[in-house]
Amino acid sequence: MFFQPKKFNDNSIEYIIAGLGNPGRQYEGTRHNAGFIALDDIADDLGVKVNRIKFKSTVGEAKIAGHRCLLMKPSTFMNLSGQAVTEAMRFYKLPPQKVIILCDDINLDVGKVRIRRKGSDGGQNGVKNIIYLSGSDEFPRIKIGIGKKPHPDYDLKDWVLSRFSDKEKKQLADILPNIKHAVELMVNDDIDQAMNLYN
Repeated sequence: MFFQPKKFNDNSIEYIIAGLGNPGRQYEGTRHNAGFIALDDIADDLGVKVNRIKFKSTVGEAKIAGHRCLLMKPSTFMNLSGQAVTEAMRFYKLPPQKVIILCDDINLDVGKVRIRRKGSDGGQNGVKNIIYLSGSDEFPRIKIGIGKKPHPDYDLKDWVLSRFSDKEKKQLADILPNIKHAVELMVNDDIDQAMNLYN
């Protein structure tokens, strides 16, 4: 197993793994929190607590595939995710290529993921804010399908803040191991293999 929990000095972080979502009990388990769900799953697998307050986030530190990583869940709410992510980037002096974003995507069915090396925000407001505040779109990302709106007239905000059905929860749980493995590959600079396996 590549994952090992460990504590590190502040300046030793090599990668940031940022799961995007909204803080607060009322948002737990909502579609927009797919990034939080995936990050929590990685942390659970590591035996790492993501509960230290830093960079406008809750954070934990771990070793993934031999690399020192900061696991972070911004507390800024989705649309201001960039405030947290760019603060951590500046502190550790990391380029965008060393920051892996886990986020929801309404254009993908539940149970699907899409890995990208870089690119536009695709309408995802957390990613949009990260790109805006960092001045770069060169963030590797794992987009997690949450399904399209059930009807064109359905309010988008209501949809992303709705909860997964029991069937969808199982579909999401089934892909969490793939997301963990993709992160392992990506921190080993093998994003092409991650894309080939899981896109």
